[in-house]
Amino acid sequence: MTDNALIEPVAAGRRVDLALPSAPVREILERAFAEDAPAGDITSQLLIPAEARATAALNARVAGVFSGATVFRDAMLLVDPETEVELLLADGDTFEAGTHLARVSGRARSVLLAERVALNLVQRMSAIATKTHEFVRLAAGTSARITDTRKTTPGLRILERFAVRCGGGANHRYSLSDAVLAKDNHLAVMTGGDPARLTGLLLAAKAQLGHTTHFEVEVDRMDQIEPVLAAGVDTIMLDNFTLDELRAGVALVAGRARVEASGNVNLGTVAGIAATGVDVISVGALTHSVAALDLGLDVELTAG
Repeated sequence: MTDNALIEPVAAGRRVDLALPSAPVREILERAFAEDAPAGDITSQLLIPAEARATAALNARVAGVFSGATVFRDAMLLVDPETEVELLLADGDTFEAGTHLARVSGRARSVLLAERVALNLVQRMSAIATKTHEFVRLAAGTSARITDTRKTTPGLRILERFAVRCGGGANHRYSLSDAVLAKDNHLAVMTGGDPARLTGLLLAAKAQLGHTTHFEVEVDRMDQIEPVLAAGVDTIMLDNFTLDELRAGVALVAGRARVEASGNVNLGTVAGIAATGVDVISVGALTHSVAALDLGLDVELTAG
């Protein structure tokens, strides 16, 4: 897919829950502005008359999936509630290069002060949404759901997880407090290197959980699958399995638990992984290594 290619719309069935809670977004924006303009914008205060006004458009230089529309708006309004913001696309909408995504009008100093924080966030969120959309498109026609991981930017998880949903993906557990996910290091400490103890230890742990708490265990070898399934876990994660091993693992689980694939997931491998019959594919690359999407805020008119 070229940078300027029109991206196919996100499937309507995946466009759910596209709303952000206002309080944590405001907290993120307040921290960002405290970092970026702790004593105001001295450049604009020096060069731009206080009465000057400006109109600017948020423009797409490349094709993508929009995420952060309301964050962009809220950034502008937090600096100056009198700024007028017109959102021309909604979160989750696809666009071509050259598309106007939003337009702002107000005091020039306010627009310029808000510009970088607003752009930084909407560019990153739209990049995540666009990357997620590419993964979802490649897994289309299979039963696999594309999900994110906890490999997010500290302090921005709620925005980055939202961007994944805008791209048609789904969210894994939000934090360490949400679900049990026993990974290789947990198992190593638990068993002390004795795999024969695995089932009993997992059963004992599961007995301490409430009935609503999800229990997932990661394995990295075929011979771990049966001992983990014997403990009655909800999801088994097959980490860094080959395609043949994934197919064999799915057959071995045979509906006794949800099967998640992770490790070595990229745009070149995801279609093959999805075709093995796994239920979930978790992709750290959705959030940990995207490059900001090329969006710009271009002043169209100044007066006064």
